[in-house]
Amino acid sequence: MWWTNDSTLPGFILVGFSDRPQLELVLFGIIFFLYLMTLLGNTTIILVSLLDSKLHTPMYFFLPHLSFLDLCFTSSIIPQLLVNLGGSDKSIIYGGCVVQLYVSLALGSTECVLLAVMSYDCYIAVCHPLHYAFAMHPGLCHILASVSWLSGVATTLIQSTLTLQLPFCGHCQVDHFFCEVPVLIKLACVDTTFNQAELFVASVLFLVVPLSLILISYWHIALAVLKIKSAIGRHKAFGTCSSHLMVVIIFYGTIIFLYLQPAKSRSKDQGKFVSLFYTVVTPILNPLIYTLRNKEVKAALKKILGRTLT
Repeated sequence: MWWTNDSTLPGFILVGFSDRPQLELVLFGIIFFLYLMTLLGNTTIILVSLLDSKLHTPMYFFLPHLSFLDLCFTSSIIPQLLVNLGGSDKSIIYGGCVVQLYVSLALGSTECVLLAVMSYDCYIAVCHPLHYAFAMHPGLCHILASVSWLSGVATTLIQSTLTLQLPFCGHCQVDHFFCEVPVLIKLACVDTTFNQAELFVASVLFLVVPLSLILISYWHIALAVLKIKSAIGRHKAFGTCSSHLMVVIIFYGTIIFLYLQPAKSRSKDQGKFVSLFYTVVTPILNPLIYTLRNKEVKAALKKILGRTLT
């Protein structure tokens, strides 16, 4: 049975973890708790960044953008996942899959670029501290943030649209827990060489290139920190970017493992659990890392909580 991509397509079956029914209830409880914590943590970061004037600086300009990205990204995937885990119906309507595909890809791609932008911010702060206020002026910050968002929108308009133009066959069972480009390409009934090539190019542009820029930035940061003679100065310089570095390692580590590792070298379940990590766990780690390791954010949070409780 061949299904073309029009309004008559009923939808897809998200297989997810249905082959492990004993695990689904456990996952439902864990994911539901982590999702609530993600909403709470990232909303807190956004509110603190907006309410505390000390955080209205270029150094913290991108932090609420990152938290907003994580909020929207998890919310585009987790609610549908919880519905499927909590019941016997594993289906998702065609329109729901389309929305999930466009939104999640746009937000994921935006975060890749935004983390590279934040590494440049760290580079200027550590390597050129005297010129930081001039180099990272508000106008440039807004431009860099806009480039991050627009690049994410551009790639999802291209990749998602090309993917949805493919004819799908069979019962449209998606061996995953959400709709994304690689798994939908596998359902196509035609040659997908062009789509695979386009996906590879996009992976290079949004994974390899940003990560290369991040590594270059941190190479210069490391050299600058080693030149600082005092231990206090080195600790302060490293502390400026340590939170961002941890977020980069966690985010890019899981993404690269999933998308740049040869498909034959990993099992299907391994891919699902890695995807689960970066869609559920990573977004909650970001606010924890920035609040626990950043003195300014912790101080602002304590200040706001003190005002609220008194």
